[in-house]
Amino acid sequence: MIRPILTEFALFITPFVLYALFLWATREGVLDVNAWSMPRLMWLTMSALVMPGSTYVPAHMENGRLVPGTER
Repeated sequence: MIRPILTEFALFITPFVLYALFLWATREGVLDVNAWSMPRLMWLTMSALVMPGSTYVPAHMENGRLVPGTER
């Protein structure tokens, strides 16, 4: 039961972590309040909410044929 919750949490937090890594790599202030403005936080939140909404069905065999992976 905890695995799906951790997976959803990891998908939600990914955009924020990537943005923090971007700020660190460009030597911007990761803890600077101006780097985490409200519009930027809204975009990160929207992208985070879109990520867990998709379901990936991995490639599998059906009747001896390989069916490629799809998103639902």
